[in-house]
Amino acid sequence: MRAERKPLRKKKRLKVRFGAEYPKRVAFTGDISTGGMYLITGQPERPGTKLLIEVSLPDEQKVVVCGRVCWAKKVPPNLIRLANKAGMGIKLTQFEAGEQPFGDYLSTLRH
Repeated sequence: MRAERKPLRKKKRLKVRFGAEYPKRVAFTGDISTGGMYLITGQPERPGTKLLIEVSLPDEQKVVVCGRVCWAKKVPPNLIRLANKAGMGIKLTQFEAGEQPFGDYLSTLRH
């Protein structure tokens, strides 16, 4: 049985750069919370992979956070918009920069 995640994720589309060594690939968030995010991408990393993620907030601030891939679902690029949850779920493990602006931004969103 899967553990229920807390806090609740909020649906929001933000531009993200991610990569194992440095943030080189582009994706978008499907939902976000202070503890994790779902990234929409046709090329997800394997579960267990540690990533460096750079999130661009609407006010142009950058958030840099480390995370670990919890699940991944690979879908052909032409079906990403049609597939259910194509991409990967990330558990955030450590903020490198922008933790306060990220939290402030999330507090302005509705469920």
